[in-house]
Amino acid sequence: MKVRVEMDDVTIELGNKGILLKISDTKGKHVGDLRIGKTNVEWMKGRTREGNGKKVRVDRLIDILNEQ
Repeated sequence: MKVRVEMDDVTIELGNKGILLKISDTKGKHVGDLRIGKTNVEWMKGRTREGNGKKVRVDRLIDILNEQ
């Protein structure tokens, strides 16, 4: 499976580490991090370190989202 980020005229193919999104609430308070990789998506609530979050395989995430 390939995961890419597309921004206007730029396409970036993700490497093994993927991309890390820092998530904050509307007041700017850190809520957690979302790491999207080639095979897994990992949610790290609060200040949890990479590898200690909740992981879901990308293909499973797609199945979950298609169920709704």
